[in-house]
Amino acid sequence: MSFLRKKLDQIEPLFHKGGKFEKWYPVFEMGDSFLYSPGAKTKSGPHVRDAIDLKRMMTMVVIALMPCILWSFFNNGYQEMLADSSYGLTAADSISMSVITKASWLGLLSFLPIYIVTLVAGGVIEAAFAVIRKHEINEGFLVTSMLFPLIVPADIPLWQVALGIMFGTLIGKEIFGGTGMNILNPALTGRLFLFMAYPAQISGEVWTKLPADASLAVDGHTGATALAHFYNDGAAALSNMSWWDAFIGLQPGSFAETSTLACLIGAVILIGSGIGSWRIMLSTFLGMAGMSFLLNALAPSPEHYMAIDWSWHLVVGGFAFGTVFMATDPVSASQTDTGKWIYGALIGILTVLVRVLNPAYPEGMMLAIIFMNVFAPTIDYYVVKANIKRREKRLGLQ
Repeated sequence: MSFLRKKLDQIEPLFHKGGKFEKWYPVFEMGDSFLYSPGAKTKSGPHVRDAIDLKRMMTMVVIALMPCILWSFFNNGYQEMLADSSYGLTAADSISMSVITKASWLGLLSFLPIYIVTLVAGGVIEAAFAVIRKHEINEGFLVTSMLFPLIVPADIPLWQVALGIMFGTLIGKEIFGGTGMNILNPALTGRLFLFMAYPAQISGEVWTKLPADASLAVDGHTGATALAHFYNDGAAALSNMSWWDAFIGLQPGSFAETSTLACLIGAVILIGSGIGSWRIMLSTFLGMAGMSFLLNALAPSPEHYMAIDWSWHLVVGGFAFGTVFMATDPVSASQTDTGKWIYGALIGILTVLVRVLNPAYPEGMMLAIIFMNVFAPTIDYYVVKANIKRREKRLGLQ
C-alpha cells in the first residue's frame, strides 16, 4: 500500500491548479479519498473536532445495509430455484446448506449486473457535475448506488437501471446543488421515475407459478408481493401466507425489501452509531400502526380489505426497508426533533392509506417518503416558528 501511496503523491500535482489534468482533479480526489483518509486538515479558525465525517457516515450506512444485501442474494436465488422446476425444489423442502450456497450464488449473479450498471451510469453523472463545478466527488453516491439496485425487481432491463439512476442522480440531487442540498432521496426519485415511465417492468412478474405443484407456487409479484391481493381478497389474501416467513423474508419482492428481520438489524446499527434517527423510525411505525387500527375499526367486516392488521403491513412490501434506510435520509428528512416525529408519522399514515384505499397502486411507501421529502422543509419551518413564538411569549416579547 505504501507503493500505491507514493505513486498517488507523485501524480497528484498534475491534477492541481495549473497541472496538465487540472479539470480532472475531482476524479483523482475521489479515488484517493476512497483508498485513504482525506489529507486536508483544518489549520485555523473555529472548528469542531469529530470522529465522524461524510465518508465514515456513508460507510456506516453501507455496513448497516449488509444484512439486507446478503439476504437479498439468498432469497432472490431461492425464489428463482422455486420457480424453475429443473432445480427440483419446492417450498415444502427443507433449506440445506447446498441450497443456501446455490441460491446465494444465483442471487449474486442477478444483483451484480444491476449494481455495476448503477455504479457506472450514476457515477458518470456524479463525475460530470464534479468536473463542471470544480469540486470533489463526495461519498454520498456510494450509498445511492447501493440503495438503488436493492429497490428494483431482479428482472429489470439494464438500460432501465441506467436511465433510472441517471434520472435520480440528476433530478433528485444535482439540480439542487449536489449532496447535502437535495430535497428528494435520489434512489427513490430514480425508482419513482421508472415506476411512472415503465410500470409494467418495475412491478411486473418475475417468478412464475410452478406447473407441478400449484399449491406451492411462488406468487407472481416482485414489486408489491402480497399487497397486490389485499384490495381484492382482503384478509383472505393472508390465509396461505406465513407471517414468520414474511418477517424473515422468504417471499418474492425487490432485492432488499423482503426481510424485515434484516432491516431491523440494520436499524440497530444505524441507531447505535447515531447515523439513523430513531424518532423517524419509531414515528413511522406508530403512524402506520395507528392508521391500521383506525381502518380496522371502520372496516365493515373482518374479511374486508380495510381490516388488514398492522403486523402484516410491517412485514410485506417495502415498509421496513423504507422506514430504516429511506425515510431516515439525513438530507431529505426533517431536521428538527419535533419535525422528525411529524414527518415519520405522516409517512406511516400515508403508506397505509395508499396501500389500502388505492387499488391501482398496492405499495405506498415510496410515494409516502417522496411526498414527505417535499414537505419536510415546511414542517421544520413551522416547528422553528412555533419555538420562536414560545420563547418570545416566555420572555414577554409578545
